[in-house]
Amino acid sequence: MVLEGLRATLLIAIFGLLIGLIIGSLLAVFKLLPSRKLFPRILNGFANVYVTLFRGTPMVVQLLIVHFVLFPLIGINIPAEVEGTIAFGLNSGAYICEIMRGGILSVDKGQMEAGRAVGLSYGQTMLRIVIPQAIKNVIPTLGNELIVLIKETSVIGFIAVTDLTRAFQTMASNSYQYIISYLVLAVVYLVLVLIATVIIRFIERRLRAGDRR
Repeated sequence: MVLEGLRATLLIAIFGLLIGLIIGSLLAVFKLLPSRKLFPRILNGFANVYVTLFRGTPMVVQLLIVHFVLFPLIGINIPAEVEGTIAFGLNSGAYICEIMRGGILSVDKGQMEAGRAVGLSYGQTMLRIVIPQAIKNVIPTLGNELIVLIKETSVIGFIAVTDLTRAFQTMASNSYQYIISYLVLAVVYLVLVLIATVIIRFIERRLRAGDRR
């Protein structure tokens, strides 16, 4: 049960971050579009509403809405684990939007001008030149978002997914060893966060080495 919970926790956190990265990057581009025309203003407004909505409501509420309202309403039956991953991805997208917006703004404006000068469109320049550099700039912050997701998956049990927290809750209920079970649970989460931190720092060092070369 613990191994199953560990697998669910890691998969939901990692794929939730990937979904959030895609959504957040798009929303960040929407927010930075020149707003002289109507369509860019609509996209900008959509991004602002999305970020406000997902940052202003609790993760548990979003999870319950996705599981009990959204998918039943549209008539799609998928595993609860996938629903949870989507919910975490949607939530993470709102936070990564602001992270990516800061990362894009940190890229020199000359990069956009250079891309446009060689004939690339605004979207192509963003996708091929600006966003890759922005992601490299915000790797530490994205790493923090992954750590947050690993810890936030502890609420996935609300939709009957066996994650680490639910596995240890079941063990504690069966054995009545609540103190030991929950202390071990805390240690497991701490070890996961430490491993994620080491991986993130390794990636940072590799990227810095590439910059020096």
